[in-house]
Amino acid sequence: MDVEYTGRQTTITKKLKLQAEEGIAAIAKIVGNSGSVHVILSTDKYRQIAEVTVQTKHQKLVARCEDTDMVVALHDALAKIEQQAIRHKKKYGTIKRHPKSDLKGAAAAEAPVGGKTTVVKVAAKSSVGRKAVPMLVHSFPSQSPLSEPHLVRSNESVALRPMSLEEAVKEAAFRDREVFVFRDHGGQAMVLYRKRDGKMELIEVP
Repeated sequence: MDVEYTGRQTTITKKLKLQAEEGIAAIAKIVGNSGSVHVILSTDKYRQIAEVTVQTKHQKLVARCEDTDMVVALHDALAKIEQQAIRHKKKYGTIKRHPKSDLKGAAAAEAPVGGKTTVVKVAAKSSVGRKAVPMLVHSFPSQSPLSEPHLVRSNESVALRPMSLEEAVKEAAFRDREVFVFRDHGGQAMVLYRKRDGKMELIEVP
């Protein structure tokens, strides 16, 4: 995505650009790489203000946050944009529709015992009238096989930068995640897990 930076009475340091690029990379995974981003960082007395605008073909996302620390303000603005992108994707995502089969005119037929396959005639309703239609009826096994688990790969539960425990708890709440993996500023890998009682459990990875 094309990124434009604007500094108003403040200097956009290399550290802030790196932080913005990491956040934009996470947003691009949701909305796609086609589009533009405008990051405006400004200082008003003691307030540090970060405003991020993401413009794509189908949507425009805007977030403005302020804090006494520009790093925190930029982090919050990027997090808000990411949440907006997730909500937009869930709201306007493609819904696959399957045709409904009309089973009202079919008569019930029992499968024969012993696992054999047979052909029976079942009355089916049509626009002309009732007629006998040959149908295959199979007997089902006594124990149905278990289907393989469906896995979805995602990095939305992984922090892209080191953060404190308080920041990780806030980030997990922002992303609405039961499990959140992050590293502290010392490089220690940690996992936050929300238990059934709603409390967050911290797991330190050895």
